[in-house]
Amino acid sequence: MRFLLDEDLPPKVAVIARSLGLDVVSVHEIGRTGLSDAAQLRFAASETRILVTRNRDDFIALTRQAYATNAPHHGVLLVPRSAPNTHPERIARSLVEWAGRFADGHPGSGFVDFV
Repeated sequence: MRFLLDEDLPPKVAVIARSLGLDVVSVHEIGRTGLSDAAQLRFAASETRILVTRNRDDFIALTRQAYATNAPHHGVLLVPRSAPNTHPERIARSLVEWAGRFADGHPGSGFVDFV
């Protein structure tokens, strides 16, 4: 399972998550900050990565749009405000726990879920 962190999450989450065995990159690390949410979601799908974000409303709307147009969508994982950016290790561990629920594979395309 592969993840792409949106720019509203600290890049340190990716560093910690990688040390815990996940394939995670941050848009900060690959020079993709400042791009639209739609562009980030398309990129995540093209890279077969689940997009991880705090931006719930916009990505739920984009997921609906992707479904309606049959656009590629590899999934969106939402991080709640109860996991603050000041604790990147907590977010990274939540990703590990979430991924562990799907040890036999990927949950499927076009989903939205919460860590």
